[in-house]
Amino acid sequence: MELKIQVFTFLFLMLGPFKIIGPFAKITQNATPALTRKIAFRAILLSTIALLLAAVMGENILSNFGIPVPILAISAGIILFLVALLNIIQQFTPHELQQEHAASIPDMSVALNPLAFPTIVTPYGIAAVIVFLALTPDLKNKIIIGVIVLCIMALNLVIMLLTRHIGKLLLVFLALLGAILGVVQVALGLLIIYNQLKELLKA
Repeated sequence: MELKIQVFTFLFLMLGPFKIIGPFAKITQNATPALTRKIAFRAILLSTIALLLAAVMGENILSNFGIPVPILAISAGIILFLVALLNIIQQFTPHELQQEHAASIPDMSVALNPLAFPTIVTPYGIAAVIVFLALTPDLKNKIIIGVIVLCIMALNLVIMLLTRHIGKLLLVFLALLGAILGVVQVALGLLIIYNQLKELLKA
């Protein structure tokens, strides 16, 4: 159960709503409620399909290279640590959306870019999914990771649909929660590296 919670925490920070709500609110601020819903649904659909394809292709590529599990785990720890550290630093950096998206009525193309890519599906989010699947030996746990990803995508959809109504309050709450979980993720990333280095030194 502890491992599942850690996986959820990592993926929630990398694929979850923390970085989505701000850009989505700005992009859809001049859109009608119906258009906003369509953009949200399409962005989540495209993101889910992309993650599925990346997971299947990425895991196959990693297995073909025959990378040892400890080395793969250390790589995962480094990725998770650096991303967590970057997310914490970015919370103190103002983000400006491109003016053309903020000032005009959006069309459905924004669901693909910039929402699905790279806002929802980030390169490091894809890397985390691939690494977790590669480190998971049995089908049951792979399915659990898939369910976790689907739950996060569903949560992203709900958050985007609620943004128009409770955007500012939700943004403050998510920023606070993200800061707390970000520190936890930094520590967990270092813990993965530490444990795997110990295993390598014992071998």
